[in-house]
Amino acid sequence: MFIPASRIAPACLIAVFVFGSVRADEVQVAVAANFTAPIRTIAANFEKDTGHKLVTSFGATGQFYTQIKNGAPFEVFLSADGATAQKLEAEGDTVKGSRFTYAVGTLALWSARDGYVDAQGKVLSEKQYQHLSIANPKAAPYGLAATQVLARQGLTDKVKDKLVEGQNITQAYQFVSTGNAELGFVALSQIYKDGKVTSGSAWIVPADLHDPIKQDAVILNKGKDNPAAKALVDYLKGPKAAAVIKSYGYQL
Repeated sequence: MFIPASRIAPACLIAVFVFGSVRADEVQVAVAANFTAPIRTIAANFEKDTGHKLVTSFGATGQFYTQIKNGAPFEVFLSADGATAQKLEAEGDTVKGSRFTYAVGTLALWSARDGYVDAQGKVLSEKQYQHLSIANPKAAPYGLAATQVLARQGLTDKVKDKLVEGQNITQAYQFVSTGNAELGFVALSQIYKDGKVTSGSAWIVPADLHDPIKQDAVILNKGKDNPAAKALVDYLKGPKAAAVIKSYGYQL
């Protein structure tokens, strides 16, 4: 039965207008591998709260830089450092004024074995392990930080024949989790949730043993006209995302 518009309650008219005007968009996001777990939680909340959807790709920051320069369709980049996003900005590949630090990462020395890694990291110099996993220091900032820790502790030469190098921090973690390496340097976020290490044993590396792992986000030129790209950046700056980020051991 047709109902004249004059007989539709005003509240219903408002609801029809509001819901009819909402436009959900997708945003293509390149995400540093260390941030995999947090962004999955944030993505679910973001979609629920805004209607926009994240399409995420995970990998090493250096590899993403090359892909972006070669025309990859990413619209937002969540880097594992500040330098790469800043370089893209200087080269004109980003939306002016969009770059900001979304998290400061923490490095951890981890073993899947309970009690294997002590709270001071003495295992590096005292135990007879065969393999030490790190991410590629040329492509992954957490791998670079791991080499800095070894250098500052005078262990570079001692462990060089034990190193097993992953393409990114996810692969470095997998080497340890599968038992192919007794221990390795990983992102704390991979083994930590709500104030505690979730499995195995770990040394949370003091921040003064390596350069700060300041992780920057930026809107890339391909995302300049996508409302979902701007919405994601705004969301990452908000309290709901901040609570998730902190729960995985990052600083803000």
